[in-house]
Amino acid sequence: MNGLFNLFIRSVDIDWTRIERNSYLREIPALAGAERIDFARNITFFVGENGTGKSTLLEAIAVAYGFNPEGGTLNYRFSTYDDVSELGTAMRITKGFLRPEGSYFFRAESFFNMASKAEEYTDLSGRGMLYGGKSLHRQSHGESFLAFFQTFSGRGLYIMDEPEAALSPQRQLTLFLQIAKMAEEGAQFIIATHSPLLLGIPGAEILSFDDGEMHPCRYEDTESYQVTEMFINNREALTEHLLPKK
Repeated sequence: MNGLFNLFIRSVDIDWTRIERNSYLREIPALAGAERIDFARNITFFVGENGTGKSTLLEAIAVAYGFNPEGGTLNYRFSTYDDVSELGTAMRITKGFLRPEGSYFFRAESFFNMASKAEEYTDLSGRGMLYGGKSLHRQSHGESFLAFFQTFSGRGLYIMDEPEAALSPQRQLTLFLQIAKMAEEGAQFIIATHSPLLLGIPGAEILSFDDGEMHPCRYEDTESYQVTEMFINNREALTEHLLPKK
């Protein structure tokens, strides 16, 4: 992986005086105790149980950097709903010395809208279909995401919220390889995920939001790994425990 000075986002500072005292953000333990997040590697994963704040923080970082809240590149400007937290406005990002050659904020929940806008922009540019020769909406969710993402390369900034959501295990491995390759070329990734496959990318930093605070975590200590390993190695016993015979 490349060094600190090649990262596009080096750190994030949160000014809690700019957040309302009755804000729900103050009730999320891992976020409420965070004032600064430093990034040291080209790939950083956010992990944790649902509701621990990882997607909220990820969205805030994307918005503070200049991305559209619903996803896309830095040039995308569209809105189908208004559900953005105030965290992004209370955030200061320390950027690296270089500008990214490409950029992309992926949200699984709004990818359909983003894909529609991507095709609209493509048509306006007069470049025709760029996604494997096929409309994004004529592909499955997983196929369209991979086809779109594979148009990016080189030194870029990629913020991704649960990119595995529509991908089969095999397609997750395809994404695994793509992310690892792009990181070696100088791209920076910040990803919230539950995928034990993606979390296994060598050299990545994993930040856990569990236990009420944000902290570094080994791959083997993530809940995603432990639950998957437990189920695979003890499937019959676990099934009997979860589904006892009457």
